Amino acid sequence: MKNTVSTFQKMKDEGKKISMLTAYDYSTAKLEDEAGIHGILVGDSLGNVMLGYEDTISVTMEDMIRYGSSVARGAKNALVVIDMPFMSYQTSVYDAVVNAGRLMKEGRAGAVKLEGGVKVAPHIKAIVDASIPVMAHIGLTPQSINAFGGFKVQGKTEAAAKQLLEDAKAVEEAGAFAVVLEGIPAKLAKMVTEALHIPTIGIGAGVDCDGQILVYQDMLGMFSDFTPKFVKKYADLGSIMKEAFTSYIEEVGEQKFPEDKHCYTIKEEVIEKLY
Repeated sequence: MKNTVSTFQKMKDEGKKISMLTAYDYSTAKLEDEAGIHGILVGDSLGNVMLGYEDTISVTMEDMIRYGSSVARGAKNALVVIDMPFMSYQTSVYDAVVNAGRLMKEGRAGAVKLEGGVKVAPHIKAIVDASIPVMAHIGLTPQSINAFGGFKVQGKTEAAAKQLLEDAKAVEEAGAFAVVLEGIPAKLAKMVTEALHIPTIGIGAGVDCDGQILVYQDMLGMFSDFTPKFVKKYADLGSIMKEAFTSYIEEVGEQKFPEDKHCYTIKEEVIEKLY
């Protein structure tokens, strides 16, 4: 059954938890979709895990469209949400609507996601008014790491916690259908979740959020450059993949691969006529 923004709201209303993962390609999206994932985020985290950047700042609209459209082709039932990259919406409300439209038309998104609270509420409202569903993202927002001074937990002081609550209410009032809470104390995330009518999706925000999301390479042990505290590894595919690569290299070197069963045949008389 196709998941939509209405599905997410119904799940919150019924007390059911929403599961989301990232994906950046057709094959992975298809596997996640067949497993029954509710939503797939084509995150600008692809800058880190797919393109090898140190942050998400360098990711472009073209990157998001290319990776996003491939995920959309693989996800038949999951709601596909595509991140709006750095400077695709901060520049103006007009740019925000135009670029959100591109992600829907060219990226085949079911919704878009952008970072920020009170300051981007006008952008969210304008995008929603253009009939484009918006998932908000507050707390630790990776596109703002230079302003934050690094990847740091947000909302730990009274003033910061109050601001986060204001941000959450602002994006809801602007029309966001859900909000990602990243890198904030679990008790604060619970307060935000209880204060909002729309679903909250946590990443490093505790168990009381209406749903959870992880970067799939993190939870499968495929990305080792940095592992956040909030990541649980459900498998160590990185080690399995390296073992397979090593075995392949050895078998090629020792001429153990390919074997006869991996080869195509030709009639001997045809070969004889070539001499």
